[in-house]
Amino acid sequence: MAAAAPLKVCIVGSGNWGSAVAKIIGNNVRMLQRFASIVNMWVFEENINGRKLTEIINTNHENVKYLPGHKLPENVVAIPDLGEAVRDADLLVFVIPHQFIRKICEEITGKVPHKALGITLIKGIDEGPEGLKLISDIIREKMGIDVSVLMGANIANEVAAEKFCETTIGSKILEHGLLFKELLQTPNFRITVVDDADTVELCGALKNIVAVGAGFCDGLGCGDNTKAAIIRLGLMEMIAFAKIFCKGPVSISTFLESCGVADLITTCYGGRNRKVAEAFVRHGKTIEDLEREMLNGQKLQGPQTAAEVHRILQQRALVHKFPLFTAIYEICYEGKPVLEMISCLQSHPEHK
Repeated sequence: MAAAAPLKVCIVGSGNWGSAVAKIIGNNVRMLQRFASIVNMWVFEENINGRKLTEIINTNHENVKYLPGHKLPENVVAIPDLGEAVRDADLLVFVIPHQFIRKICEEITGKVPHKALGITLIKGIDEGPEGLKLISDIIREKMGIDVSVLMGANIANEVAAEKFCETTIGSKILEHGLLFKELLQTPNFRITVVDDADTVELCGALKNIVAVGAGFCDGLGCGDNTKAAIIRLGLMEMIAFAKIFCKGPVSISTFLESCGVADLITTCYGGRNRKVAEAFVRHGKTIEDLEREMLNGQKLQGPQTAAEVHRILQQRALVHKFPLFTAIYEICYEGKPVLEMISCLQSHPEHK
């Protein structure tokens, strides 16, 4: 009997996190016969000092815009045409800003084999007519493929530098989660696979809202005790939200995985949402202006997720049950003073 053909991998996205993951996958597939040795990476084409970004990546093997200082393996090939990048892919790794996922799926539907599998590393949610829509659900519905999720305490530059960290894969079909673990795990990037996939994905989205609150705390100079309260109350609201909106049972133990409390702590101390939110308090500029000034083309997920969550809660008349999420939304979008967040902590239902 002929051996199964090696599985072709395509990374859909090439920002900071996408490039860090490309480094892992590119190195792993060279050692694992189960996977094809060439990895396609779709790159949104940009000009950097008169040169195309794809040309720089394919010649210099470095994403000089989004992950400077880290060499990518030579078997990672940057492709600017999305249809060409995904053609005949068996495994699709989605790692783009969450607001672009519908458009991307529409472009590649029909260009990928039906037996293909996906994994999303996208930290965000969407809202449909019925309310909450997970990114994995959008991919499943538009493309008809099974989708796992990967979320964890994974700051991209630290992962690219091969500093030790953990992460979580959530998969409704365990076999698929274990396949992606084989593709992605390294001695310094340790993966746990769980079946509570919706909770894993919600953790990845909701922690960015809490990180905005942590940034406000830093901007106000409130100190670590206050930030710890924001993290704890934020975690309580994350759990409450998951219990209401997840389709299946929610395991509290999932919040103790890397995708839960670890990612929450990391993001509240080191992530871009925290950094921009602190600048928002200190400089009085809009979130949009700060994103342009500070993130070198990367997208900010926390404020937008706060807005989406707020609209979902409004639909279900549940805004009053999530005072921290609500305060963060109102500060970002409705001009409420940042000190409102401290008032929210003082009167939070958890303290009654």
